[in-house]
Amino acid sequence: MAIITLTTDFGEKDHFAGATKGAIYSELHDVKIVDISHSISPFSIPEAAYIIKNAYSSFPKGTIHIIGIDSEINPENKHIAIKLDDHFFICANNGIMSMICTEIAPEKIVEINIHDKIQTSFPVLDVFVKAACHIARGGTLEVIGKTIHEIKPIKNIVPYVNDDKTQIIGSVIYIDNYGNVITNIKRSFFEAIQKGRAFEISARNNKFKTIYKKYSDFVNFEIEENKRNDEGRGLVVFNSGDFLEIAVYKSNSGTVGSASTLMGLGLMDAISVNFIKT
Repeated sequence: MAIITLTTDFGEKDHFAGATKGAIYSELHDVKIVDISHSISPFSIPEAAYIIKNAYSSFPKGTIHIIGIDSEINPENKHIAIKLDDHFFICANNGIMSMICTEIAPEKIVEINIHDKIQTSFPVLDVFVKAACHIARGGTLEVIGKTIHEIKPIKNIVPYVNDDKTQIIGSVIYIDNYGNVITNIKRSFFEAIQKGRAFEISARNNKFKTIYKKYSDFVNFEIEENKRNDEGRGLVVFNSGDFLEIAVYKSNSGTVGSASTLMGLGLMDAISVNFIKT
């Protein structure tokens, strides 16, 4: 049974997600459709890139991933289908796939060229569904597009490092459901520049000198529970995707607050890491 996933900024109120699923089932009755997320911030390419990068590899090889973000076709925003890591991705060529492609080279990329055969006022439904169902039936990418060799890069995907390797400047690429702030600084990148040196992470007026392995490592369990004051305090971890994350312990925007609300951090805000010379 073929699996098709959906990652979009459609939300849950409108008909778009349901219509897309209906169109898939109309072509393939025995397909399995999985919603990864329909809550991407509108047109947020970095958010979508982060979500799909961290979700796709949990699915079986051969899964087809439709990514419906900023998908209206124009001369600067063409549609592509990619085979990568034995998965298939259908999206606009707007940088969404560059976060994955910097780590894993695509096996094949085609620029989709079936638009003359179908309506395109709703490209995810009209174009992406057709391409996905074609692949699910065992069709090749060459039938639905012409081979290309490069995709559009995403801005700010790689953090900046100064010439003497004493500072990394990254940016916020995602804010999760808990208000935790995820940066574009990966563990491997951080450690390659760090080389064992002490450091200070700065996020607006907040500074951190420790990166924890997990959130609860922040807690001193030797102190009696009723004497601790950990909830609502900031910490830094490398999260499950190995991205540097600024969090608040047991964050809740309605009570203790979150990293985003308490520290005033939003998408694309700068986060710096300064390494201390030894």
